[in-house]
Amino acid sequence: MRLTSKGRYAVRAILDLTFNSNGRPVRLQEISERQKISLHYLEQLFRRLRKGSVVKSVRGPGGGYVLSRSMDEISVRDVLTSVGENINPARDLIGSGDIKSDTVEFILTKTYFENLGLIMQEYLTTTSVGDLIRKARGTQEATRAASTLLDSTGFQIPAATGATVNVGKGRDLS
Repeated sequence: MRLTSKGRYAVRAILDLTFNSNGRPVRLQEISERQKISLHYLEQLFRRLRKGSVVKSVRGPGGGYVLSRSMDEISVRDVLTSVGENINPARDLIGSGDIKSDTVEFILTKTYFENLGLIMQEYLTTTSVGDLIRKARGTQEATRAASTLLDSTGFQIPAATGATVNVGKGRDLS
């Protein structure tokens, strides 16, 4: 599997659309500005996402795009396959007519990457847009709670990386 910018941008755009829809259609221009993705490129991606039944368009004033189904019914795999991403790491080994071998090494390699492909397919299929949104909202809530704690105490909270962080008035807690 080689995940290209096409796949990464499609997932980012769908997450942005989901976060910012609040029950209303979202214009591609808004996503473009927030995500710093070319509007022309987003138009191409959303044409494919619409054909893949991930989003639907709403015409007229206040129009834009909305998810075609609930965020829990759209998997990351749906998004990636809609835009044409190859999510099978063994595809080149299996699909290539030029490479045919019956050596033990070839068979082991082919089997290994076929199994890896199955695991990846399952992971992408069982991870929904809703799962990612809930994870992001949980992270946002934790950040807000930490920020509130920081504001109320005047102390800085040590970074999760274990780096030394100044706390209060020049004191150092590590």
